[in-house]
Amino acid sequence: MAQEIKVETAPFDARFPNVNQTRHCWQHYVDFHKCEKVKGEGADVCQYFQKVYRSMCPVAWTSDWDEQREAGSFPGKV
Repeated sequence: MAQEIKVETAPFDARFPNVNQTRHCWQHYVDFHKCEKVKGEGADVCQYFQKVYRSMCPVAWTSDWDEQREAGSFPGKV
C-alpha cells in the first residue's frame, strides 16, 4: 500500500501582500531557527515554519544561509 503524500503551498500572510515573497521566505526561515533554539531541535511546533520556508525559498538560498549560520556570519538574529 503506497503512502499518500499531501502537497501544500504556504498560506497567505497579510504581513507580506506583495508579489515578491523574498521577505516572507526570509522571515519564516529565521522564525524556524528561532523556534528550534527555544523549543529544541525537532520540535513539532516549529514544523509549520520549516514547511513554509521550504515551500517558498530557493534551495540555494537556504543552503547559503545554513552555511552562514554554521560559520557564525548569518546576518539575521536567530
